[in-house]
Amino acid sequence: MPIVIAFAPDAVRNGFVASLARPGGNITGQSSIDLTGKRLELLTEVVPKLSRVAFFWSPTNPDSDYQAEETEAASRSFRIALQSVGVKSGNEIDSAFRAVVQGRAGALIVSRGGFFRLHQKQIIELAGKNRLPAIYGNASYPDAGGLMSYSEDRVEQFRRTAVIVDKILKGAKPADLPMEQPKKFEFVINLKTAKQIGLTIPPNVLARADKVIR
Repeated sequence: MPIVIAFAPDAVRNGFVASLARPGGNITGQSSIDLTGKRLELLTEVVPKLSRVAFFWSPTNPDSDYQAEETEAASRSFRIALQSVGVKSGNEIDSAFRAVVQGRAGALIVSRGGFFRLHQKQIIELAGKNRLPAIYGNASYPDAGGLMSYSEDRVEQFRRTAVIVDKILKGAKPADLPMEQPKKFEFVINLKTAKQIGLTIPPNVLARADKVIR
């Protein structure tokens, strides 16, 4: 039975397909790329003299090791100290924020994945309470009161997935359909949240946003 992936971590690294160009089996679709470096770059543009960033990751996410490695590499390239904080359960979120505050991190990156989405409300509230600028990997966060997000455009991903499904229904084999990677991205800023935590978003950053919540 053909399987079409709408969005997922690196499909080759996770063993779903043999290669992006030639999947080789019954799976095709779309393979995500790591956007940690871009998220960190955006934080450096909105937080003056940022020197230390906290990174929340979940051990329950099979992609967590890779995300942590990419975040560490990105922080080195920007010469920013990284405070890596693993969060195993919802009960540890409060203590994770206490560790971030004690560590004097100037901003926060929350890794992608279902675990943090499940605890989205609590994370957004604590980031606001601690006046901590945070960037997320899904637009649902700023929609719910988070500061910023930078992610693949999910609507576009679903559209591309429908195109791939259509090709298969017309007789194409998944093994012959190259895995696609996202080409369209979405940058969202919540100005109300920025004002609440006392952060001024530079005009040049605002101009690049796909969506601004006022």
